Amino acid sequence: MAQKKPEIVVITGATAGVGRATVRAFAQRGAHIALLARGEEALEAAQKEVEELGSKALIFPTDVADPQQVDEAAAVVEEQLGPIDIWVNNAMTSVFSPFKKMTAAEYRRVTEVCYLGFVYGTMAALRYMLPRNRGTIVQVGSTLAYRGIPLQSAYCGAKHAIQGFTESVRTELMHDHSDVHITMVQMPALNTPQFGWVKSRLPHKAQPVPPIYQPEVAAEAIVWAAHHRRREMSVAFYNAALLWGNKLFPGLGDWYLSRTGYESQQTDEPRDPERPFNLWEPVAGDFGAHGAFDARARDRSWYLEVNKYLRPLALGGVVLAGGVAALLTRAKS
Repeated sequence: MAQKKPEIVVITGATAGVGRATVRAFAQRGAHIALLARGEEALEAAQKEVEELGSKALIFPTDVADPQQVDEAAAVVEEQLGPIDIWVNNAMTSVFSPFKKMTAAEYRRVTEVCYLGFVYGTMAALRYMLPRNRGTIVQVGSTLAYRGIPLQSAYCGAKHAIQGFTESVRTELMHDHSDVHITMVQMPALNTPQFGWVKSRLPHKAQPVPPIYQPEVAAEAIVWAAHHRRREMSVAFYNAALLWGNKLFPGLGDWYLSRTGYESQQTDEPRDPERPFNLWEPVAGDFGAHGAFDARARDRSWYLEVNKYLRPLALGGVVLAGGVAALLTRAKS
């Protein structure tokens, strides 16, 4: 029997948080992985981790805000690893700040990384996937793609933009009868290192809005979405409920977040104004997947497990309802 060819996976923002956990998850499946991020020290550490799991990794010091760097990385992946099967757009940066204190340069940078970085990654992936008529692009989204919150206007705007962009590209692929699939995975609050290095003007240390999940939960969802043709999926019940609540009562969400959104994104500890941040340059070191909130983070999402089987469960429900209706009809006749 011929040995199964390993999947070729590209992951942006691969060195920390969700990206790092996703690298590990794909490596455990035997995938060969291209790691794209800015920090070379962290890239080398992630590569070593992949190799220790018995897989292969190539590293590419890449700023996803530069389309030429993204294109060059994709070309080398195709040449040295093989045809790209899965491309995961994940790279991010942010600024915790009231909008009135943001600068134009900060806004531009967050938009270039968090939105245009996804656009450039999608362009690079499609350049190779479309001629082969196969492949999957996974956009790492957020509840904030639908529900903006205070203090993160640039990041929320970028996630909203990714949502609209992805829907547009998806409909074009459908129009062309392409078998290339694009999906978006909407994440809950996650225990990642970003809260320790994101630029902040808050008086206290930034934190994810509880409930908080471990990055491995996000990675599990990404790997699953990469192998199933779901147009979009939410990872946790809280963010799914929030999305539906925002559709039904958006004004109530505005009112609630205006009163709780500042406090819920900060701990009680004062922020160190001298700490480095990664908006313009990567912070030196290897930070891994987890942030500072292990004690408060959940390592499983029951909603994700249910969500994976939503279609068969729905189909089973329809069949069961049909069977009950038939029995009742027969009993009456």
